[in-house]
Amino acid sequence: MRFTKMHALGNDYVYVNGFVEKVPDPAATARIVSDRHFGIGADGLILILPSEKADVRMRMFNADGSEAEMCGNGIRCVAKYAYDHGLCRRNPMRIETGRGVLTLALEVKDGKVQRATVNMGEPVLKLADVPVDRDHVALSQEAHVYSFVVTRPSTMDEIVATGKAESRPVAAVHATFVSMGNPHAVVYVPDVKAVDVAALGPLIEHHPAFPRRINAHWVQVHTRHEVTMRTWERGSGITLACGTGACAVCVAGVLRGRTERKIVAHLPGGDLELEWRQNDNNVYMTGPATEVFSGEWEG
Repeated sequence: MRFTKMHALGNDYVYVNGFVEKVPDPAATARIVSDRHFGIGADGLILILPSEKADVRMRMFNADGSEAEMCGNGIRCVAKYAYDHGLCRRNPMRIETGRGVLTLALEVKDGKVQRATVNMGEPVLKLADVPVDRDHVALSQEAHVYSFVVTRPSTMDEIVATGKAESRPVAAVHATFVSMGNPHAVVYVPDVKAVDVAALGPLIEHHPAFPRRINAHWVQVHTRHEVTMRTWERGSGITLACGTGACAVCVAGVLRGRTERKIVAHLPGGDLELEWRQNDNNVYMTGPATEVFSGEWEG
């Protein structure tokens, strides 16, 4: 299987040209190639496929093999691959995703895509459509903010000491929920560096409030036009960037009156430019896409 390793702000995936390559079991393949010790190493697998609705089609699988509807960083790399490798030379380019068909305006230099602006569509805010189970969250006094408690199982020492195996509260979380085709929980904090993302991330991802699991983001506001965020992605864990998550952060900031409609989000892998436009209610995301290397997987 021929593949190409690409990343957008360090959010890296293994890309396979489905016009010429066959991947019979993409879920299993994603788990194998994503392993950073025994595989190629990536946040997941993305297939670039023919489409009957658009210029190309994108299917995205997380590192654990689960299929996601959309990846904001991944779609920019799909556009770059399709353009640079001659699958499609249209600009703007239309790409079919689990979210629907999205349009990308490409910034091309010397015949290769450097950056892209993606029309990510309208945000979804209705809890049932995110989806969030209303029975497991409580509406707070602040608009668009819901609270829930994350728990963890008892440790063996605790079971020995108490004679009981039970879930123990870890933290109360106050979040704004936004879907950009995939579900996001946005949490504002004074200092993102102080958050134990590795500990809290999986507890939020698998909370019973989220029937399809959820991506969790912690956000520190610097100005009304600038934020820093850290991410736990469902199915992949801590990642250096999340494009759909950054879009959700842009929307949440407006809903909660913390930021303007046009912001720069600083992620561990670099910066994204976001704008939630009033004229069409769509979110636009601009950022780079990078090809790293190509090879052949014999596993």
